[in-house]
Amino acid sequence: MSILGTLADGAFIGLQGLTGALSAYQVGVSLFGLRQKQETITHAPQKTFAIFVAAHNEAEVIEPLLENLQTLDYPRDMYDIFVICDNCTDNTAEISRKAGALAFERFDDAKRGKGFAIEWMLERLWEQEREYDAVVMFDADNLAARNFLMEMNEKLINGARVIQGYLATKNPNDSWISVSMAISYYYTNRCWQLSRYNLGLANSLGGTGICIDTPLLKEMGWGATSLTEDVEFTARCVERGVYPTWAHNAIVYDEKPNTMKASWRQRLRWMQGHFDCASRYFWPLLGKSIKHRNWHMLDAALYLFQPMRLLIILVTSLVLYLQLVMPHWWAVTNVQRVMLPTNYWILVNLLLYAQLPLSMYLEKAGWRSYLALPLYPIFLLTWFPITVVAFFTKNNKTWSHTVHSRAIRLDELSN
Repeated sequence: MSILGTLADGAFIGLQGLTGALSAYQVGVSLFGLRQKQETITHAPQKTFAIFVAAHNEAEVIEPLLENLQTLDYPRDMYDIFVICDNCTDNTAEISRKAGALAFERFDDAKRGKGFAIEWMLERLWEQEREYDAVVMFDADNLAARNFLMEMNEKLINGARVIQGYLATKNPNDSWISVSMAISYYYTNRCWQLSRYNLGLANSLGGTGICIDTPLLKEMGWGATSLTEDVEFTARCVERGVYPTWAHNAIVYDEKPNTMKASWRQRLRWMQGHFDCASRYFWPLLGKSIKHRNWHMLDAALYLFQPMRLLIILVTSLVLYLQLVMPHWWAVTNVQRVMLPTNYWILVNLLLYAQLPLSMYLEKAGWRSYLALPLYPIFLLTWFPITVVAFFTKNNKTWSHTVHSRAIRLDELSN
């Protein structure tokens, strides 16, 4: 066998070992999300909040959110609503002011995107006469459960400094794309976020439904201006020993794209930003995790090692396919290409895929979501070309806006 062939076989065996280890790790961690601890509110409202709503030409969808935020189950004099009208060319600002929010208009062609908008708004917030205990962040297309601030108040009083709320889907039944995204979030909320919360690990911020302690923001600054500001701020927090936590009962409803084109653009931006953040934070976090024997940092580093969940599913599925349909290739004499037996990959795939309907059941998904499960593998496969394209375009810093159109009110939501 040639040296090149030997190296190729060694690399493939190494890939199996790495993927097998990550697969076992994620399956093991996800099991801790099967049980949800019963948490109750024990503290009266104490914390004050500045609610940020990031908006770029959101005139069609922002009014229901602002109406929703005005009627949260929290003393109205203990929070204010700030709408960041970022490079808007419509009447988002006018609608916001009529709805009782404080609208701040920003125009900057050089620094475009949500991360820059938040950083700009924080500078203005520090200039306000009133001081707030925490900053909460929503997107203009969101809706929030009425207990949202009560849950955040409880977490803050109990010592949390960065909190991620539960991310639900506002429009799961609009198309097979939106319901596929909803299925992904049932899994993520239960088997990724809740499991890490139960284990005491750092949770990942999801771009909206975030609450951050004001003193922490003033201490470390925002500094998250990449295409995935949530991934970047998570990494910055974990790197300094601040571990975001999870609020399973603080639900945020987020609108998902209805078409493959819109979904592709959104997910491509996510992957480009993820690669960018991984290139800057993976090695420092991994190094600190080894030096300090810190599981929080190791887990956060693994999350940055590309989307671990995506790689596990794609690579293990590929290995399973090859071992099943090409058994003779794997059994070439004097060449060891198989590190883990076929039964191992079958078990891993079964456990990974079984978590989808199990998560849906535990999260009380609507019956239509179960009907969409046969289409979900097709949606899952589209992540592969998106990830490949993102890898070669990871230096792109141009923000891609996702257009929102569903002006749904909280009492109109259904599974």
